[in-house]
Amino acid sequence: MASDDIAQLADALSKTHVGDGELSYKGLGMKLDNAQSVEELVHEIEQYQGLRALRLEGNTVGVEAAQAIAKALESKDLLQRCYWSDMFTGRLRSEIPTALRSLGSALMGAGARLTELDLSDNAFGPDGVKGIEQLLKSPSCYTLRELKLNNCGMGIGGGKILAEALTECHKQSSALGAPLRLRVFIAGRNRLENEGARALARAFQLLGSLEEVHMPQNGINYTGVKALASAMRHNPELRVLNFNDNTFTKRGTLAMAQALRHLRNIQVINFGDCLVRSEGAVAIAAVLREGLPILKELNLSFGEITEAAALVVAQAVMDKPLMEKMDLNGNCLGEEGCEALREIMQNMDKGDMLASLSDDEGEPEDEDDDDDASDECTEDDEDTDMVKENGVNGKEESPTKPKSSLYLCCFISDGVLKKLLSGSVLQSYCFLSTLLVKMGLLKGEGKMKKVSVVPGQLLCLEHAVRQDYFPCHHASLLHTFMSKNTEALESCSSARERLRAALEKRCHDQF
Repeated sequence: MASDDIAQLADALSKTHVGDGELSYKGLGMKLDNAQSVEELVHEIEQYQGLRALRLEGNTVGVEAAQAIAKALESKDLLQRCYWSDMFTGRLRSEIPTALRSLGSALMGAGARLTELDLSDNAFGPDGVKGIEQLLKSPSCYTLRELKLNNCGMGIGGGKILAEALTECHKQSSALGAPLRLRVFIAGRNRLENEGARALARAFQLLGSLEEVHMPQNGINYTGVKALASAMRHNPELRVLNFNDNTFTKRGTLAMAQALRHLRNIQVINFGDCLVRSEGAVAIAAVLREGLPILKELNLSFGEITEAAALVVAQAVMDKPLMEKMDLNGNCLGEEGCEALREIMQNMDKGDMLASLSDDEGEPEDEDDDDDASDECTEDDEDTDMVKENGVNGKEESPTKPKSSLYLCCFISDGVLKKLLSGSVLQSYCFLSTLLVKMGLLKGEGKMKKVSVVPGQLLCLEHAVRQDYFPCHHASLLHTFMSKNTEALESCSSARERLRAALEKRCHDQF
């Protein structure tokens, strides 16, 4: 070994941090190619009594060097935490699995019981996962609590191998009466895609112990997202959910919204750059209304969410006492929408700001504009007066009262809507989201047959929003979307204004 290299290594080792059971060579930038290059490092490891944590990140370790370090670890049965991220820079991809197997075998031979394993930023691909496969299945990982494999390029194949290893680890540890209870899983930027995500979802569902899941930038679309959502429901202690920069679309977001209903401990949700879109945002708003009492952060940025849907989300988080951050940046908000959201975020500790923001969206029309109704709506208007007079509360009315077509439509719709709106908040919001799409107030996903809205339908809806079974939150949401889409329903302008007035009154009465 050249004298310059020895001097460089000696200088690096002089910066080694020792204490609290941890031996750290973090960020020293050492190039460790062979056994000779790690002689002093190995000596320090061997001499360290009660070694519990070893930090090797930020150095580059070759096969021979790894084997020498492994030899020193064979007696370290108390080792619990291995911080080995960014440890193979400049190494051939074929070298890494061999180095990992050497280190893993040493840990297994020593009888170590790991609680944390960090191999992030090593770009070892599926073969690298094979290098740690036996370690993950072994008793050394039965106690594992945190597994960090961010930016490792695992791909679909690596994701499947990892899932199988975690499943086997759980099976074997459960047989001993102490099942694997993994709490933190980090695997962003790994190109897992749908197949890898589905394989891991099956493992997650089996574990049921996860508290943090970070899987950003993995090329997962709605089929993979739905599998992950189903798995998350079986992990009730989840606190952090980060799927940033995958592709949810409506179907994936609805699945995640369903899962969130079962996760009362969630504190951080990061669905930024996930294309949740407006319908998905409305579904998440429904879950926010219904639960998530200790939520602190919500990221729905760059999701193609319109101004009205964004405002609905903002309104839904207003009553969250621990809320610290809401990110809706990069959506289709417009200047006015951005300004409205800034106000909300600046005043999140003032619940009374919600009402004033709703009022700022435009002055409501006067309620008595029946005289301005067009001739085509005259008969419907008379029917509406009859509906108001009779009440249409589901009770049998006097046979002397004539039953007009609109009266009967309202009577029937009452029964249907009561059932639809008496279910979960998410179910009723999904119904309302579909209604908004059909009314042309919200852009839906995929091809949808265009429906012509006629005045009678809006008059039935006007009747419905006045009833107790129609939630105030839904009336507020509908009012928000109508205020933001003033040109919609032009062919039924009179009935539209009657509905708008009814919504305005309902929202006013709420406050």
